[in-house]
Amino acid sequence: MKKLINNPTAVVEEMLEGYVAAYSRYVRQLPQNPRSIVSVNTVRPGKVGVICGGGSGHEPSFLGLIGKGMMDGVPVGNIFASPPPDPILEVTKAVDTGAGVLYLYGNYAGDCMNFDMAAELAGMEGIRVETVRITDDVASAPKSEEERRRGIAGDFLVFKVAGAAADLDYNLDEVVRAASKANQMTKTMGVALSPCHIPQTGLPSFELGADEMEIGLGIHGEPGIQRGKIKPADEVADDLLERIFADMPLSKGDRVVVLVNGLGSTTYMELFIMFRRAAQVLADKGIEIHRSYVGEYVTSLEMGGCSISLMKVDDELARLIDHPADCPMFVQMS
Repeated sequence: MKKLINNPTAVVEEMLEGYVAAYSRYVRQLPQNPRSIVSVNTVRPGKVGVICGGGSGHEPSFLGLIGKGMMDGVPVGNIFASPPPDPILEVTKAVDTGAGVLYLYGNYAGDCMNFDMAAELAGMEGIRVETVRITDDVASAPKSEEERRRGIAGDFLVFKVAGAAADLDYNLDEVVRAASKANQMTKTMGVALSPCHIPQTGLPSFELGADEMEIGLGIHGEPGIQRGKIKPADEVADDLLERIFADMPLSKGDRVVVLVNGLGSTTYMELFIMFRRAAQVLADKGIEIHRSYVGEYVTSLEMGGCSISLMKVDDELARLIDHPADCPMFVQMS
């Protein structure tokens, strides 16, 4: 393991110190809990507060997405671990203006438990909280058990929709509806080429042979669904897309948002080669690409590999996806 760190047990605290110092015009730490990061300029009377969160190691998610048109705050967990209820509750209180708060997070047991506890505590203080758990990972459970699926790179697209809806002054029920629709319409498949190393242990998150890849492996190293020899990029992209199409059939004339997400150490050259093939396949099927995202959005430290997400959009989702956003690690013009 080679990393530019100091004390392995202090990586999250030192990262947050550097992040807040770098982007103080966007974010601040709450004095009562340094793991609670909130926006300095998006909270306003009557606006629904939108919070996402999860473990560290997925940057720019989650804390890089605080800003106009996106998140109002993020509670920060240890590497690949849910934040505990306390920082979640502190962020909730900081972003609530009476219109209620939406929690968004990937569907993992620790996140479900801790965010649910925080929601209960917030309710005791008179704050209405609603939750949308993101379940875009096609590989993690069969179609008949979608509620068990994990949230991976598709998190970003759901965050984008929910943040835009809140910024456009949707009420809480409407923000929940839009985010739920975005989640339902977003499907992701990924491929891993190499593991990441956890700073506290120095050990790889999983093991792959030098000439192997794994389809469907999770962003924390959860087992995938198929392991084999590395194939050319076009074949890998075709495989990922075929699994998405089987889960969410698309027809000629449909519109999609495409996200090709790098997992931490995959070059932009490779990501654009993957996108090139995705664009060819969609064009051959007569499916319109409404908007494209290529880069690192939900990473896994320095894991090698990428994922492809498709969100099928109607007019509302397209409008929300197109809404401007201004965050430390993500900026989008209209």
